[in-house]
Amino acid sequence: MCTAATYETKDFYFGRTLDYEFSYGDEVTITPRNFGFNFRREGSMHNHYALIGMAHVEDNYPLYYDAVNEKGLGMAGLNFVGNAYYPEERKDKQNISPFEFIPWILGQCATIGEAKEKLANINLVDIPFSKTLPQAQLHWIIAGHGQAITVESTESGLHVYDNLTGVLTNNPPFDEQMFSLNNYMYLSTREPENRFCNKLPLQTYSRGMGALGLPGDLSSQSRFVRAAFVKMNSVSGTSEEESVSQFFHILGSVNQPKGCCILENGKYEVTLYTSCCNTDKGIYYYTTYENHQISGINMYHEQLDTIELIRYPLLRKEQFHMQN
Repeated sequence: MCTAATYETKDFYFGRTLDYEFSYGDEVTITPRNFGFNFRREGSMHNHYALIGMAHVEDNYPLYYDAVNEKGLGMAGLNFVGNAYYPEERKDKQNISPFEFIPWILGQCATIGEAKEKLANINLVDIPFSKTLPQAQLHWIIAGHGQAITVESTESGLHVYDNLTGVLTNNPPFDEQMFSLNNYMYLSTREPENRFCNKLPLQTYSRGMGALGLPGDLSSQSRFVRAAFVKMNSVSGTSEEESVSQFFHILGSVNQPKGCCILENGKYEVTLYTSCCNTDKGIYYYTTYENHQISGINMYHEQLDTIELIRYPLLRKEQFHMQN
């Protein structure tokens, strides 16, 4: 499954984990301003904001898992299996397939406000990319400076939620995820106090017992609680190094190591990659399951007024720095 998060110091950071049992061939992909997006029902868009993010490129089309545009708006799609529902086309709406949703929003919108305006007239319709790539069941987080929203298309309609945590995982629907946080109001970053019973001499027995009771399993609900708690209590300096390092620590709290989540097919779900994008500077950082060294790609080091995709395969081999 997956976890997405935001973080803000001097700049705004947006990223996610992608947890799955295999990779489709993910690449950091820059879509320049003049690349042609041909939407299935809504014509073409040949002039748009440049994008950088993680994508599987199929037939020269970037199928983005997550991306950020040059205006600093970010968006990621996460699995929402069993709850996602894409209705038939509607003549009174703009019909967009889920695989087109990220470029449709990020290609045109600079702010959350502009994204909300587009969402008011959108219908996420069930048109797959191809016969060999079936429709993914997703919901999305869209984020910019100090703001985030969650977008879900279910049988009851298209829902847009203000996301005060800046965090998203998978199931259940987002309003239920948020409600569940009421069960964790007792969590504290401080050492616990004895509220169990004043007749028992209960006491802390080691240092580092803050956050006692924080769920530690790999379910999407537990990851949501854990990532929200860690993110909203995070402290770091404002430099790029400190901010990026802290962001990877936030998402590191929900990493899935191989062996802990076995699937019905006998394979293991693992954190294939973790991303962190400085949305102000257009720098996309990532690590992979096999390579913990942070690698970065700056979209502004590329020519953005072209028509061809710019693709960087992931550096997957582990990097070691020997000090002697």
